[in-house]
Parts: sequence; C-alpha cells; structure tokens
Amino acid sequence: MFTPRAIKFLLFPGTHVPTSLTIVRQAAFNAVMEPTPINIPNGAAPSGEETASGPPPLQYRVTARCSVTKARVGVMSVRHADVDTPVFMPVGTQGTLKGVLPEQLLALDCRIMLGNTYHLGMRPGTTVLEKAGGLHRFMGWPRALLTDSGGFQMVSLLQLAEITEQGVRFQSPYDGSECMLTPERSMEIQNAIGADIMMQLDDVVKTTTTGPRVEEAMHRTIRWLDRSIGAHGRNDEQSIFPIVQGGLQPDLRRVCAAELIKRNTRGFAVGGLSGGESKDEFWRTVHLCTDLLPEDKPRYLMGVGFAADLVVCVALGVDMFDCVFPTRTARFGCALTRAGQINLKQRTFAQDMRPIEDDCECSTCRTYTRAYLHHIVTVEPVACSIVSVHNVAFQLRLMRDMRDAIHEDRFPAFVKSYMAVRFPDDTVPQWIRDALAAVNVQL
Repeated sequence: MFTPRAIKFLLFPGTHVPTSLTIVRQAAFNAVMEPTPINIPNGAAPSGEETASGPPPLQYRVTARCSVTKARVGVMSVRHADVDTPVFMPVGTQGTLKGVLPEQLLALDCRIMLGNTYHLGMRPGTTVLEKAGGLHRFMGWPRALLTDSGGFQMVSLLQLAEITEQGVRFQSPYDGSECMLTPERSMEIQNAIGADIMMQLDDVVKTTTTGPRVEEAMHRTIRWLDRSIGAHGRNDEQSIFPIVQGGLQPDLRRVCAAELIKRNTRGFAVGGLSGGESKDEFWRTVHLCTDLLPEDKPRYLMGVGFAADLVVCVALGVDMFDCVFPTRTARFGCALTRAGQINLKQRTFAQDMRPIEDDCECSTCRTYTRAYLHHIVTVEPVACSIVSVHNVAFQLRLMRDMRDAIHEDRFPAFVKSYMAVRFPDDTVPQWIRDALAAVNVQL
C-alpha cells in the first residue's frame, strides 16, 4: 500500500516532511479510509444471503485444505478488507490497540482488529460514534473491524450484574448509574460502531459452571440471537456472527450449533472457552464444534491467543482467533518467540546484543537489541509500544506461516517442526499430543 519512505512518514509524523509529501500522506490516508471493494476469486460461492442492495457484505471462500488435518485456508472479504484465514485479530478494546498506532498495524499488514461493544457503548457512546461516522473514522483504522457484543465483560468485569431474559442489568463503572444491555441495545451500539462483523449478545457462563444454568444460558443465547437479527439495522453493510454455547457438555453444544445454523448467518463463533477449563476439555470442545459448523463459512474461536493453542486449533479447523495476550504481556516486558515467551526484565538479557528473534523482520527486531529492551522495559513507556509491535508481528507471521504450509500441503510437517522448537526434549504436553492425534498428526 505504501512505499518504505511513505511508511516512514506515516509512522513518524513528527519528521520534517516536504509540502508535497504532506499532501501525499493525507491523500494516502483518505484513500485507505474508503471501504475496499469485495474481491472474491472467480468461481467462488458467496456465503450468506443476498441483501436488498446486492451481494452480502461478507463473502468467504476456502482456497486450500490440508490433506491430513482439518486445517484450511480461506479468503473472507468484507467491505474494508480481504482477510486471509486462518487469522489472528489483535484486540483494540476501546478503539485503540494499546501501544500500537493504526499506521504501524498497516505496516504489519494487519487486515482485521477488534473493538468492544460494552466499553465503546459506555465511552464515548453512540452519539459520538455516529457523529464521527463510525469507529473506522473515529480511530483512523481503514481495514476490517470485528466487535465483541459485551456478553463476556458482563461476567468477567462486573460484580453487580443481573442476567434476565430481557438482558443484563449492571452498574456503570464510570458513574455508578444503572444500565441495561439487551440484544437490541448491543445491536444499536454495534451498528453505530460500524464494525464489519458483529457478535450477538450471548448469555455467558464460566466453563467451570455445571448444572441447569449451562443449558439455560445456551437456550437464552439462541433466543437472544433471534432478537439481535430482528434489531440489526445495517444488514447490507454488517454481518452478525452467532456464538455456539453449551459449556463443556457435548450434547448442549450440538443442540446450540444445530439451532444457530438454521439462521443462515455469514459466519459462526465458538464461545465460552478459555475460562478455567482443562486443556483436555478445551480441545475436545473445539474439535466437536468445528465438526458441527458449516464448511463454507468462517469459524471464530473467541479469546484464544497462545501460540501453541493457535497451531493446535488451526489443525482442528478454526479460521479466526483473538486475544489481548500479545499486547498485555508486552506491557510486562515479555516478548514472544518460537521457542516460547521471554522475560526481557531478566538480567540474562542485559548484554544480549541479538534482536528478540533473529529471523523476524518487524521494525523492533530490525532496530533494537534485547539489551536495549532490557534497559527500558517496564521503566520507559515507549517500551510497551516497541515490544507490542514485535508481539503482534509474531502472531501475524505465525498465521502467515501456517497459511503457507496449508497451501503447500505440508502443514503436518510444519506442526511437528513448530512443536519440536517450542517444546524441546520431548516435553510436548499430553493434551497437544491427543488433540493432534485426533486429526492424524502423531508427535
């Protein structure tokens, strides 16, 4: 999209720029703020229904499949970008990725990121978002956006929350006022945000919950999906993904998936995991859900971002992931590598003149040494940005490497090589061995 010289001016706006280049910089930004025309390869069969104004705003096509596992590569085309899957989506909860500029994400070729309905609905609110023309323009992000509906935050962040059939009643953490988040209100906020993909409001329970509450939440999630679809006011521009719930009970997951598929939405999410369940329960639930969901639509596993988990779940047939982990761990001075996470605060890095990762081409690894980062992490605010750029680049490169391996039908070999580096001396956790064996990869 930009030449290296143009990227320099985008990333470092304080640099002296000749007048003509200032005009070019503004023109480039204005250009990328316009939606990208959907570009589905010839012969594609668009998923989802036609809209009143033409083709659906999300179209998906599988372009390659692993001959051994359930891994596949696809293109998910939305109004603002063509997104190659499997994809990791960085999380910009309140309309900003902590420590990373939108221009830096563009330089990393990030195609899609997240915002959060609960947080953005509370602040700045729909009035400001509508006046700004949506979150894309408000935050200066020209590519695809996905918004989480807020259901998870109701459970994870709020002590004073009451869930009823109407919705979730809670106390605002900003001014203490009483608020109600309903499926209809969640859609209203997400329509104002203008995200390409919106999540339905679901009734979320912790994965460790047992008993009738799990089944109640599953059925309520289905009912809330119907209310969300009825309240959706921009079907020709935005797409709803329903969320498969049912805890760790296979029968409930089957019932939920079967009901959601009847609604013929443009993609599906698997929710209610990464909440305290065992890894053995985790992978078995993912494996079941990808078997149940349609082959011709994207499958999104919510809240998963550890590198080994990404590799395993791609093998199990997942297309989309998100997690705050890359940027959150960067704020604590930790960097991601193929061999695992390293803590740059440790004195062992004080005289280490290598980059974080030798073969990484991100701006952090091209510019800074481990010794320098050891000197500034958790001390200087800029360190958060520098390490975050690498961590996001690491996640995006891992996904790209997996896509390449699937395209070339060498994905099982890639998985074995990755696990050998990540878990040397035959220390691969048993749950990973079992999960991969379920899709015909023996470690």
